[in-house]
Amino acid sequence: MKQRPALLITRRIFPEVVARLREHFEVQTNEADAVWSRDELIARLQGKAGVFVTTSEPIDAGLLAACPELRAVCSMAVGYNNIDVAACRARGVMVTHAPGVLTETTADFGFALLLAAARRVGEAERLLRRGEWTKWSVDFMAGADVHGATLGILGMGRIGQAIARRGALGFGMKVIYHNRSRLPQDTEAALGGAERVELDALLERSDHLMIVVPYGPATHHVIGAAQLARMRRGAVLVNIARGGVVDDAALAMALRSGHIGAAGLDVFEGEPAVHPALLDLPNTVLTPHIASASEPTRRAMANLAADNLIGLLATGQGAKTPVPEMRG
Repeated sequence: MKQRPALLITRRIFPEVVARLREHFEVQTNEADAVWSRDELIARLQGKAGVFVTTSEPIDAGLLAACPELRAVCSMAVGYNNIDVAACRARGVMVTHAPGVLTETTADFGFALLLAAARRVGEAERLLRRGEWTKWSVDFMAGADVHGATLGILGMGRIGQAIARRGALGFGMKVIYHNRSRLPQDTEAALGGAERVELDALLERSDHLMIVVPYGPATHHVIGAAQLARMRRGAVLVNIARGGVVDDAALAMALRSGHIGAAGLDVFEGEPAVHPALLDLPNTVLTPHIASASEPTRRAMANLAADNLIGLLATGQGAKTPVPEMRG
C-alpha cells in the first residue's frame, strides 16, 4: 500500500477540515494553537510534504533548506508576505493562498471600521460605559459624515472594488482610487464612476482613505509622515491591508495633533503588539486583525487551503489558487 504524504497544520482549524485532510494525508495538528518558534516549526516539518499555514508562520529560504521534503505551502489567508515565494519557487515548492472567498466579508468590515471611526462609535461607547453621558449638547460626539463624502481607496483589487461598490452605491460617495493600473472603463462605471488618480491627489482629495494594498518592499510605509501631512485636516484613515503599510508611529502623531481626525485599524506593525501611542488615543478604533472573521468565511478559507493541498499532493489535479508569482 502506497504511503500517504505527511502534512503539518500549524494552527488549530475546524475539525471537519482536518477530517477531510486525514482522508488523504498523515496529519499532524496543533490543537493547543500555540505559535511555534522557528526551531519548533522546523522540527515539526521534518518529513512533511505539505504544510497548512496562516499568517503567523514565516516560511523563508533557511527554513526550506532545513525541510528538504517540503513540496507545498498552502495558506488559508489571502496575504502571503510571511512566505518567501521566490525562495519556494527556487526549490520547486508550490505556494497557494485564499483570494476571493474573503472579499465581501473583509469589505463589510472595512466599512464597519470607517463608520465607527467617522461617527466616533468607539469613543461614544467608552464614554457611556464610564457613566459620563449626563446631558445633550449641540456638538456632543459630533463626527464626520460618510454619505456623500469622497472615498479614497489605495489598492483597487477585489476588496478595493467591493469597498468602492459599497461606498458609491450604498452611501452615494464619490470614489477615487490609486492603483498600479487603471480599471476597465466599464468597471469604473459600475462603481459609480470611480476615478483613478495619482497618490498625491488621492491623499489631498479624500475625506476618508481606505488602504487595501498588499504588503511588500514597495508598500512598506507607503503612508508615512509626509503622506499623512498631505491629507485633508480631519480626514479618516482605515487600514485593513497589512501592518507596515502605514507608519503607525507617524499616524499616532497625526491623530494626536488632530490633523487626521480618526483612524480605524485592523492591522499593525509587529502585531499582535500595537504601538502604545495608538492605544492611548481616543480617536482610534482598533481591532485584532479580524476583517475576515465571519465563521462562514473562515471555513471557506480553510477549505480552500485544504483543496489546494489535496490537489497538489494527493489527487494530482493541481492547485486552485497558486499565488500570482507562481502562475504560468
